[in-house]
Amino acid sequence: MAMSVELRTLNHVVDELRGAVQSLQSTYGQVPTVARLRNDLERLELDVSDVQRLPAVSASVELSGQIHQLTDEPYDPSMWAEDADDEGLGGFHGGSGGSAR
Repeated sequence: MAMSVELRTLNHVVDELRGAVQSLQSTYGQVPTVARLRNDLERLELDVSDVQRLPAVSASVELSGQIHQLTDEPYDPSMWAEDADDEGLGGFHGGSGGSAR
């Protein structure tokens, strides 16, 4: 696959970041902060490698081949009647005799 401009730019930036992290490591040694940066860099390198293996996809292709229109109409409240959970508000799990967990 021919490498896109975006991937070439990304590889260039990762190379620069690698050099900066190596410079920090030679200056400060293997302190926890620099070790975390090395771990983050390794994760980024793995992610870039994964992206490079993705097949080329045309920007005009829709997932599932369908276009879905979203409206501003409110959802049907019955969708949330049985076991709705407002995350961050105590984790109530529906039912008339239910109790907060």
